[in-house]
Amino acid sequence: MADMSSQINSVPPLEAQGVTIRHQHAFFYGWWVVAASAVGLFWGPPVTVYSFSIFLKPLMQEFRAGRAAVSLGYTLHLIAGAVCAPLVGWLVDHYGSRRVILSATALFASILLLNKICSANIWQFYLFYVTLGLLINGVGPIPYGNLVSHWFDRRRGLALGLMMIGMGLGAMVVPPFAQLLIARYGWRTAYAALGGGVLLIAIPVLAAFLREKPQDMGLLPDGAPPKNSAAGSQGVVQGLSAQDAWHSGTFWLMVCAFFLVSVSVQGCLVHTTAMLSDRGIPAQTAALGSSLVGAAVLLGRVGTGYLLDRLFAPHVAAVFFGGAALGIGLLWLGTTPVAFAGAFLVGLGLGAEVDLIAYLISRYFGLRAFGRVYSSAFAAFALAGALGPLIMGGSFDRTGSYRGALATFLAATVLAAVLMTRLGPYRYRAGQLDENQQILQVHAESRPGRI
Repeated sequence: MADMSSQINSVPPLEAQGVTIRHQHAFFYGWWVVAASAVGLFWGPPVTVYSFSIFLKPLMQEFRAGRAAVSLGYTLHLIAGAVCAPLVGWLVDHYGSRRVILSATALFASILLLNKICSANIWQFYLFYVTLGLLINGVGPIPYGNLVSHWFDRRRGLALGLMMIGMGLGAMVVPPFAQLLIARYGWRTAYAALGGGVLLIAIPVLAAFLREKPQDMGLLPDGAPPKNSAAGSQGVVQGLSAQDAWHSGTFWLMVCAFFLVSVSVQGCLVHTTAMLSDRGIPAQTAALGSSLVGAAVLLGRVGTGYLLDRLFAPHVAAVFFGGAALGIGLLWLGTTPVAFAGAFLVGLGLGAEVDLIAYLISRYFGLRAFGRVYSSAFAAFALAGALGPLIMGGSFDRTGSYRGALATFLAATVLAAVLMTRLGPYRYRAGQLDENQQILQVHAESRPGRI
């Protein structure tokens, strides 16, 4: 063991191996990657996911359909995303996040612009939204989370939180903007205008600033060399294989908690505007309810990211999920001021969850197969999000009220908070490499011809 340790310390640094290292500058380029990722996320899921509640009633009028029938389009959208999520993860691991993001974003914008070819047949609307669903994870947190996680280690929580500001801002800004477009030009032109924003704003920024890994620019994660120069010089990517992660009880405990929270908060999210307008609130004011959720999502993103670098992530998750349960309970009570407060708390829970998925996957399973492991967990999150709105719409169509679904979601989020407390310690802590893996790495390199 001592001989192997001495081998670790004798590994030459990158400079000695002929690789140029750029030492830390006043501003680490990784923050440009975070900012560009935030812009990309602003023009991604908020366009089809967070704004759907704004389009719900116009779509009902267009297709002369009930809430459950229109919500089915959203459900199919998320199911398509869940089915394609593992493929996106595989593509990210094999071809890199930048290629996946740029390709998916261009296709996403094109489909939005082509929405006007849909006729008054609701099945064509379903096809339109399913096609967007096939692309949604390519413009969502899976490739961006992989990208940012490689650029940051000790400040990974904050970086992921700042990255997700884009989605939070989108959830806050896009719904009232879409409502304005719908009121003036109709829902079809509203979708086309949003597609134009993706094409003219998101794609140029992403193409200009996204870079795959810090090592590609002669940099190191966080902008400074790690404490263990030997490990850092090897560029070892720590982590379990996808198969080992999928066979872990920890993984399935996480998936269950993510599923329960997602089905609850996304079910509430999609029906927020309709729920408020049912209480006599004007459409534009009710749309502000979705903006309030977006503001909460934004706060949840940043707040969670800040806390994850300082506190044990499962405890942070339990607090935010408990807050979401309280929010659902306030929505269930029904009075207008209380309902707005409930919507805010639900938004906090949703804002925290997406950050938590990426962070927990990186700390419990590492970055070796991050794309595939994260995408499989995110698929459960998306699938649950597809079921939630359908449950809410079906509950309303059967009973004329959302109260039954809200009671079920309240119990689900409480259970999710409890499950988070059952996770054990991190496997891959910030700033530390597993000593046994370091020894095995150097031992293997000391024996040429062996893999």
